[in-house]
Amino acid sequence: MTARIALDPFVTDLDGESARLREAGPLAAVELPGGVPVWAVTHHAEARALLTDPRLVKDINVWGAWQRGEIAPDWPLIGLANPGRSMLTVDGADHRRMRTLVAQALTPRRVEQMRERITKLTQGLLDQLSADAGVVDLKADFAYPLPMYVVADLMGIEESRLPRLKELFEKFFSTQTPPAEVIATLTELAGIMADTVAAKRAEPGDDLTSALILASEDGDHLTDEEIVSTLQLMVAAGHETTISLIVNAVVGLSAHPEQRALVLSGEVDWSAVVEETLRHSTPTSHVLIRFATEDVPVGDKVIPAGDALIVSYGAIGRDENAHGPTAGDFDITRTTANRHISFGHGPHVCPGAALSRLEAGVALPALYERFPGLDLAVPAGELRNKPVVTQNDLYELPVRLAP
Repeated sequence: MTARIALDPFVTDLDGESARLREAGPLAAVELPGGVPVWAVTHHAEARALLTDPRLVKDINVWGAWQRGEIAPDWPLIGLANPGRSMLTVDGADHRRMRTLVAQALTPRRVEQMRERITKLTQGLLDQLSADAGVVDLKADFAYPLPMYVVADLMGIEESRLPRLKELFEKFFSTQTPPAEVIATLTELAGIMADTVAAKRAEPGDDLTSALILASEDGDHLTDEEIVSTLQLMVAAGHETTISLIVNAVVGLSAHPEQRALVLSGEVDWSAVVEETLRHSTPTSHVLIRFATEDVPVGDKVIPAGDALIVSYGAIGRDENAHGPTAGDFDITRTTANRHISFGHGPHVCPGAALSRLEAGVALPALYERFPGLDLAVPAGELRNKPVVTQNDLYELPVRLAP
């Protein structure tokens, strides 16, 4: 029997765990927290192939363990494995229909129109920081609120909901959420999104929820269930990814002052920082979950029909076959950085990738223009990951804003 690598529910050594996954080959046998066996694709080329393989689908009913009742309804990761009907959980014609309707709402023009608002929010948050403040938690004071305000603006969610959404999403992603709270958390999240949809049906605005309600393809509309699940998906992915992107970029630049000097001097563009951070310290360490409709060979192994596959982006981003022998190094001058697939690949590529890049592309230069002496207040090795196996997410980011 193939030995399985048990993913650490406390994420005490994400880099080391990702290295072990890569060393296990392009397809690693993995155990998720809760004792759930799955396969993980860990190499770049194989991931690109599997992400476009029609034999791997999003329908949880294909999963043998689910059919046999082996996955508890209060499994902490059930909200990621079975998040409701949206473009994330369907394939083929249904997926094309939903994605087309979402694309009609989340247009490049709508994303670009957010630039002014993102800039204003960024400057407002920076105004609340002071170089004389000593040590501050840059995640809590800057990296977290910015994408949450942006996503609330974009979706038309009332700002008064944000503190509770923060609490709920922390439970949603955590492997440590008590079983008794899992279903209650999912129910409350869906309720907040349903309230938002109902409010926008009654009084549409210039927001993505209203646009999703109005979007149609040959007379076909998204159902309320589909809109609620889509909102939850986009809010969850939209804020978590950008928080980690900003935080990890600051960590990378602080650990490499010579590279920070290159970007502050203008010798290297901020877009290179964003792409190298996405590759080297990808915000999403593992994406759940796809299911094999038939046996799928990968290298010298096989994903058996009915088994589940996760995509281990934390391992994939540092694959030496894709990025050379220095793949483990953070290097903003790297020429292969923009070949990463940290936002996915194929039909299910993240629809919010452009918005996340825009937010980081506004926030990071503004942060360093205001505080060019910004540096970590503790050694990078002392920073701790939260117990979230799917996200590269720190508890906090203590920094000094001036030397």
